[in-house]
Amino acid sequence: MSEDRFVLLVVDSATAHFRTDYVGRGELSERQMQLGQFLRQLQRLASEYGLAVILSNQVVANPDGMSFAKDATKPIGGNIIAHASHTRLQLRKGRGENRVCKVYDSPSIPESDATFALGAAGIEDAKD
Repeated sequence: MSEDRFVLLVVDSATAHFRTDYVGRGELSERQMQLGQFLRQLQRLASEYGLAVILSNQVVANPDGMSFAKDATKPIGGNIIAHASHTRLQLRKGRGENRVCKVYDSPSIPESDATFALGAAGIEDAKD
C-alpha cells in the first residue's frame, strides 16, 4: 500500500457512487451486493493494517409519514451500512456555528449528544 504508516482512512459519501451507478429499485439488489463487497474490503483493510475507517454517508427524508417526528431523515444504505459499522454518529447543524454529534448506534458507547463549533482554528468549544 504505502511505504509510510498511516492509521486513518476516510471515505467521503460512501454510498454516492453506488446511488449513481445503480438507479431504481430494479437494481437495488445488485447495488446492495456491490456496496456490501466494498464495505467488506474496507473491513479487511482495517483488520490487516490496523486502520480506523471513517465513512460519511448521505441521508434522505424518511417516507414513513412521521413528519412530526424530531428527526425525519434516515441514512442511505440500509442494513448493509448499519451492520458493517461499529459505531454510527449523526452530525447535524445546531444554532449559529454550533454542530451536534449524536451517538446513533454503538455497542460500546451510550447514546448521547455532544455540541461543538466549527471556527477558523477547526473544531472548537460550542458557542453560547
